[in-house]
Amino acid sequence: MQKDDLVYVGHMLDTARSIVRKIAGKSRSEFDGDENLRLALVQLIQTLGESARPLSSEFQKAPPEVPWKSIIGVRHKVVHDYLQVDYDVVWSAATRHVPPLVPALERIAPPEPPDSL
Repeated sequence: MQKDDLVYVGHMLDTARSIVRKIAGKSRSEFDGDENLRLALVQLIQTLGESARPLSSEFQKAPPEVPWKSIIGVRHKVVHDYLQVDYDVVWSAATRHVPPLVPALERIAPPEPPDSL
């Protein structure tokens, strides 16, 4: 494991939590009707994949419950197909794949510093 691996995993965790917060209580029709939400989720999913890309290959082998290649693959799809963003893929990633990613990342991310008073 490289020292920076944990920095990237911490960033992934922050991003995944942000995705979960943004979709909380939202329906697919609300997502379809909210351009700002769609754009935000596309950006966050892109950021999630960007944070996974520089992780060392040895680190990616350690926690098998995290689908590193899929995370990076969705990022590629969003970035390289930006003229034809498939919002079904974005919605599916945000609602089905990211929520279980949060506890998996929590198990391997560095602990958060305590809040200061």
